[in-house]
Amino acid sequence: MRAQSVLRVQVILLAGLLAGQSAATNIRVLVASGSVVSVQLPIAASLPQTSPTSATPAVNVGSVANWNVSLQGTHLSLNGQDAGSDLLYLPPVPGSTVGIAGQTYRGGLLLKAAGGVVNAVNVVDLEDYLRGVVAAEMPANWPLEALKSQAVIARTYAAARINPSSYYDLCADESCQVYGGVTRELPASDAAIAATRNQVVSYAGAAAKTYFSSDSGGYTASSQETWGQDIPYLTARPDPASLGPNSRWTLSVPLSRVADVAARYGVQLGRLRSVSVTSVSASGRVQRVQLNGANGSRTLEGAEAGGFVRSLGAKSSRVNFGGSDPLLISGAGAGHGVGLSQYGASGLARQGWNYLQIMGFYYNGCSISSILNAGMSGATLTAGVPLNRAAPFLAAPERRPLDLPLLAGTSLLSSL
Repeated sequence: MRAQSVLRVQVILLAGLLAGQSAATNIRVLVASGSVVSVQLPIAASLPQTSPTSATPAVNVGSVANWNVSLQGTHLSLNGQDAGSDLLYLPPVPGSTVGIAGQTYRGGLLLKAAGGVVNAVNVVDLEDYLRGVVAAEMPANWPLEALKSQAVIARTYAAARINPSSYYDLCADESCQVYGGVTRELPASDAAIAATRNQVVSYAGAAAKTYFSSDSGGYTASSQETWGQDIPYLTARPDPASLGPNSRWTLSVPLSRVADVAARYGVQLGRLRSVSVTSVSASGRVQRVQLNGANGSRTLEGAEAGGFVRSLGAKSSRVNFGGSDPLLISGAGAGHGVGLSQYGASGLARQGWNYLQIMGFYYNGCSISSILNAGMSGATLTAGVPLNRAAPFLAAPERRPLDLPLLAGTSLLSSL
């Protein structure tokens, strides 16, 4: 009876999570930096000289829609006029857009003088932010369940990086997540975002580290072998569904090029004679590389060995070496291989897996939660439901949580 009661509570909780009920959450994305940044604003907008949490007088731009923002000393300058502050903020309002460095973004704008340059930050609702991310990271013509998994992990990645102590949370390129603004929005990816509204992957009550890469090459990598961090849900495991165009590849590298790359890692052995992989991880990724030269030998280990291999031009560190000059590299996959493989997610979706099952496979032991709000300590989440328990309900139409009457949740709970 107790187990049945717990199950019913989880069903009701999951229904609320999948319904996406929560307050709006803004994310701040650094989209441009430079000595001069061009900005296009709505007519009659105004920029308070403020942070998003304090109030000071505003700079009224009247009918001026196009600015060149530069620096005057430590202050920002608008079309040559000293703005009197190092920070200016135009809050987002529903339906608003801004132009920054030739790109259009939804939401508002924060300008900050820092590091001797102008930094332009798009302040945007998290769900609108994702509209510029998902199709930039995954082809929009891929299966909907794969796109939904990408939407959830992208939302989770962003939520985990909300940092009130800084003036921005994320960058807009591959160092964080690719964010292209309005031009990257497409109906298919928009549908995946809407269907998973506010949902995030969680672990121990916090947003999980939802790393992802293009193609695991048939075997995911652990966080331990890749970065020396033991994250319990980022483990190495077979991933047979990950079959992308880079699942298998070869590369030929002249030994002179190998020596140049080795020098960047502090390896000075005179004339290089041979390079070999002497140890691999459980996932088959390089853990130790030995270099032999006229003046001795040197071994690179761990992350340094993997970095060396990728610096040679390898798409991943899941490789074998052959030949001498040139060095012949045969490899599998593209990217670091930790967490979700995008081609793997697509493959699983084509096999009929839903997005919760896909994420449960790549983030084993995690839960599905919803964002409640974002405060001074970052994003606050609802209690989660383990992905391995949530997925079957979504997979079986007759037990679909979304079919439950959400307003009846209180009476259902009280009857348990």
